[in-house]
Amino acid sequence: MRRYGYRATTLVLFLLCLMYAITYVDRVNIATAAIAFRRDFNLSNIEYGWVFSAFAYTYAAFQIIGGFLGDRFGPRLTLATCGVIWGIATIGMGLTSGFWSLVLVRLLLGIGEGATFPTATRALAKWTKVGSRGFAQGITHSFARLGNSLAPPLVAALIVVWGWRGSFFGLGLLSCAWAVLWFFYFRDEPADHAGISQAELAVLPKTSAAPQGAATPWRPLVRRMLPTTLVYFCYGWTLWVYVSWLPQFFQQGQNLDLKSSALFSAAVFLAGVVGDTLGGVISDRILARTGNLKRARCNLICLSFLGSLICLIPVFYTHDLAVLTASLAAAFFCLELSIGPVWSVPMDIAPNHAGTASGIMNTGAAIAAIISPTVFGYVVELTGSWTAPFIASIGLLLVGAAATFFMRPDQTLDVEENQSSSDKMPVVGVPGTAIAG
Repeated sequence: MRRYGYRATTLVLFLLCLMYAITYVDRVNIATAAIAFRRDFNLSNIEYGWVFSAFAYTYAAFQIIGGFLGDRFGPRLTLATCGVIWGIATIGMGLTSGFWSLVLVRLLLGIGEGATFPTATRALAKWTKVGSRGFAQGITHSFARLGNSLAPPLVAALIVVWGWRGSFFGLGLLSCAWAVLWFFYFRDEPADHAGISQAELAVLPKTSAAPQGAATPWRPLVRRMLPTTLVYFCYGWTLWVYVSWLPQFFQQGQNLDLKSSALFSAAVFLAGVVGDTLGGVISDRILARTGNLKRARCNLICLSFLGSLICLIPVFYTHDLAVLTASLAAAFFCLELSIGPVWSVPMDIAPNHAGTASGIMNTGAAIAAIISPTVFGYVVELTGSWTAPFIASIGLLLVGAAATFFMRPDQTLDVEENQSSSDKMPVVGVPGTAIAG
């Protein structure tokens, strides 16, 4: 099997794409199901905001922990274990009986999903060539947005067939099935995989990640990742406004029924699917042409934030459903252009500790996930306006754009540690947009 092209790296990338899609369906399915279970449990907007954000408390806590575990024990065991935990939590959503049981199950979901993205980045650090990191991160996150897009109509359809409880049972079983498939197919070291070709091994990084159990340079790693963490917090604030409230924004704010609100939400999230993939491709192309990591990562992130905040402005001045949907979709598209480059930064800065570095970065978005849905609920409950919460998004996108100037993906932590006389890493740009070829 080793003689055939790029089959193993392609399948690993596909499995990670599938994981990203499933995790997002499982974390945002509540936004659509809430249209049904809020009536059963008599939950207010404020209570729903607390239920949704409960996930983010444990999700935030397990970002750095999960990234560290992924670095220490490897993506194979870590992601398989996570898949079982978040699958059980999703099934548990169908067994809830009120506010507090919803909160407890969402906390368990956060534990299960907390390590997933940092650990996936650890896997990509070994299974992706340097010049394709933007594409790999962009395409995996585009599947996360595909999960966002599919979740409203999928959950709505499952509710019609099985009821809202049955929808959670089905999605939870799907998660557990993915965990089993991942454990049996993936290997932490590409060379240990029975199906990998010599052509794949020839282009994969030889030392892209440290051996499992290697010591982590916590202080310099945290210091180097702080600007990126701030940028990702600003991104995460607006993301969680979308994923936690968008179906109800259309259902309650625009007086649509369950089916229509699901379809309009899906249309907005589909714009993010395109943005994720395109942003990764553009970042890799800039790197291949210029060899400049700051241009390939920071400049693109800055422009995407500015484009997103500009596209949000019409939301405050229109009541036309088509214009409103187009504005939200354009803003989400621009926002998602930043994903490929921003998730490449941890691999650029700390390839030997990519799981921990990305966990530090994703803590920013996880903290935003705690605050943003709750603030949205309070603002809507107190003002009656479904557009007012987007004011904070515009402000934070501006802050995030400014913070990109302090990111230094062109300076690798490992070079700083091993070559104290050097201030910069040699930038390697490898053309191409495939994971290994």
